[in-house]
Amino acid sequence: MASARSHDGPGPLRRTGRTLGHALRSPFTGTARGIRKATHAHGAGESGLGKLIELHAVNGAGDVMITVALASTVFFSVPTDQARGRVALYLAVTMAPFIVLAPVIGPLLDRLPHGRRAAMAGSMLARALLALTMSGAVATGGLELYPAALGVLVCSKAYGVVRSAVVPRLLPPRFSLVKANSRVTLAGLLATGAAAPIGAGLQTIGPPWPLYGASAIFVGGAILAFTLPPKVDSAKGERKARLVHPHDEGTVRPEPLHKEPLRKDATPGTGRKRRFGARNGEKRPGLRSVGPAVLHGLQANAAHRALSGFLIFFLAFLLREQPLSGQSAAISLGIVGVAAGTGNALGTAVGSWLRARGPEIIIASVLGLALGVAVLAAAFFSTVMVAALAAMAGFTQALSKLSLDAMIQRDVPEEVRTSAFARSETLLQMAWVVGGAIGISLPLNGVLGMAVAAGILALGAAASVRGLLGAARRGSPHPRVA
Repeated sequence: MASARSHDGPGPLRRTGRTLGHALRSPFTGTARGIRKATHAHGAGESGLGKLIELHAVNGAGDVMITVALASTVFFSVPTDQARGRVALYLAVTMAPFIVLAPVIGPLLDRLPHGRRAAMAGSMLARALLALTMSGAVATGGLELYPAALGVLVCSKAYGVVRSAVVPRLLPPRFSLVKANSRVTLAGLLATGAAAPIGAGLQTIGPPWPLYGASAIFVGGAILAFTLPPKVDSAKGERKARLVHPHDEGTVRPEPLHKEPLRKDATPGTGRKRRFGARNGEKRPGLRSVGPAVLHGLQANAAHRALSGFLIFFLAFLLREQPLSGQSAAISLGIVGVAAGTGNALGTAVGSWLRARGPEIIIASVLGLALGVAVLAAAFFSTVMVAALAAMAGFTQALSKLSLDAMIQRDVPEEVRTSAFARSETLLQMAWVVGGAIGISLPLNGVLGMAVAAGILALGAAASVRGLLGAARRGSPHPRVA
């Protein structure tokens, strides 16, 4: 009897413990299952796109942790005048070298077609180590912080370039590239929004703690990168592409990954070089004219990206010195940040819904829409107009970029599409740097700043809208929708 009681007694306790354990785990496991179901829907799990979506979410979470730590050190911890000097130093030490390095990133990564998973994992591990390096200097704001920040920036942009090149290889059946990119981008935005308050909470423990969190996140991302399908590393049929001016027939021309020596009868500089292996004077493989639409779309997107960099830096200082009516500086920055993030998420969602319908018209329309709001913000400068411009900038940038992706998908053959993505992303990052430099150098005058924002968009419209509308009327000469 005693033996039976001793056997039966712990049973209810074990059941109670299992019930409590299940109740405690349920919110987390249920959330994880929900996230996995969303990221792997519509064939994304089978193709490997779901893994890339999750990897990009991890990347966004780690980057925002580092941003929180740097913002607290470089921007919030000192008076406004000194903060402008620190941010100017940050731009000079990190962004200026990046302008030199950015054009090299795309071609360099083109030489690693068989190591894309390793490249993404390497960018994650490098940022994990650099975050630990910065954790010792973040409290003092010493000069050693800036070379490490440059390294983080370069690794982050290198990851972005590789990611853009990887997406076309992971498309599920009957899945457009613009829809795939919208899913990846939205995952990054959601992860950034979730990780930002966590980083702020870690910041209250101590300045290095957001960097410790970032380091742990990036280590997890490096492991996740190697779970991508092996086809990510395939380079079958790929060639390098370079975007040329529309006066050169708007052509995207490929270059072989491994150049061969010229024949003795080749004529330098004529564009008619023959290489060993060509038959009967056949020119090296090239792309037929695809029209100038991609280049004009890139010009319009550069204006949006420059506006983004400008608003980030200019409004950060303006609202700290001159908060929105009736609000503190922190709340003012929060209002603008939430408006921009909401606009970006909405643009991404609309882009997924629109898919690839009339991308030239979409880009021209949103550029004109953003320009109109910027003009109104300059003419009627107020809290509402600043928030409206921030939201519109986020919305139009997201929708314009997704439309550019659709044009690259449609007009550029698959064999050079990944290279075209790499180069376009590099150029857009350089435009962001230029916009940020303009924002940091302007006097803190709201009307002047909004006028400059309108001017940036006006330049982009003058360079691209006419060509985009003309391309839309003519249609794509050789549409290639994958």
